[in-house]
Formats: sequence, C-alpha cells, structure tokens
Amino acid sequence: MYDQTQPEHSLTAMTYSQLLERVRYEGAYPTRARAEEAVRTVLAALGRQITGDERVDLAHRLPVEAALTLTAPIPDAEQLTGWGFIKDLAARTGTTPATTRWDTGAVLAPVSALAGPGLLARILRRLPDGYALLFGQPQLLRPRPATCSSGASAAMRTCIG
Repeated sequence: MYDQTQPEHSLTAMTYSQLLERVRYEGAYPTRARAEEAVRTVLAALGRQITGDERVDLAHRLPVEAALTLTAPIPDAEQLTGWGFIKDLAARTGTTPATTRWDTGAVLAPVSALAGPGLLARILRRLPDGYALLFGQPQLLRPRPATCSSGASAAMRTCIG
C-alpha cells in the first residue's frame, strides 16, 4: 500500500439553492432573485480575472450552476486590481461602486468557504492586490524587491526594502 496525496477539498459543499440562500443572508437581499443576480454578475466578473488551475479548481468546488457562470466568460488579457474589479463591474452593471462592493462581498464570502483556505490562498497569490479584502481576508502586503542605491563600492551600498 502506498500513500496517495488527495486534493484539498472545501469542508462545506452546498447546492446552488443553498448558495443563493447564503448570499441572500450575507447581502441582506429582500428576494432570492436579487441574490441570484448578484451571484451571476460577481461570478462572471471573477471568471474574467481567474485563469489556469485555480479557475478549474474553484469551478469544481462550486455548485454546477455557479461553476458554469464562473467559467463562461473568457478571461481578460489584463487582470484588474481589486479596486479596478469593483469599478469595472459597477460600470458593466450600471450600479455604484458601493453597491458593487456590497454584492461582491456577499457572493465571495460563501465562495471563499467553498474554496477552502488552500485554494483561496492560491487564487489570491495569482490575482493583483486588493482581492483579499473582497474575499473577506486580511490584505497582506506583498514583499517588494529591495532597491539599492549605487555607492562607491558594493560594500557601501544602501538598500531599502
């Protein structure tokens, strides 16, 4: 017998109906139809930003209807920052950035639970700054390479990080 590594799975699986109810609760939406509208618009927009294995793995963890919404759009050639994501989605839907931010948080909270911590970390590493907050996670600063000023010798070089 050998040890076979199993892929990480989220702890919570849910049906599409359960996802809509969770989004309705998170967003305090008056109707299920309003929650479904938020799910469709946010997941389609997210699908334009996520590529590669992370996109496929996230789709596998979502209910089928949500996965189809996520994977239907072709990914954009250039990724947007978190704030750019909000502004773009607000422009596409004709809503305010504040409403769009609210909808995004209501949808991405249960999506992050379905993704699980490992996949969510992989997704956030692949996306530009600003997405962690949209997923309800703390925004950690990415390390920047140190910049060094040239001096008389390499030993006297001053570096700032």
